[in-house]
Amino acid sequence: MNVTFEQVRDIVADAISCDLEQVKPETNLYDDLEIDSLDAVELSMALQEALGVGIADEDLEKIKTVDDIVQYLRSKE
Repeated sequence: MNVTFEQVRDIVADAISCDLEQVKPETNLYDDLEIDSLDAVELSMALQEALGVGIADEDLEKIKTVDDIVQYLRSKE
């Protein structure tokens, strides 16, 4: 599976209950969407469920933007 920005955008918007328009590749998860560490874990679980790959706990702190998520997931394919 080739992970796309659109797939990740939809999962992010659903997992943290925000509008799709707020989620762009450069969107900072913490500054722009104001997620906390619990939200980050829930987002990782949502990615795992939807795409079959999540973000390892030790890598969560390195993920800052939506594009970081896309690139991380692509690296795990």
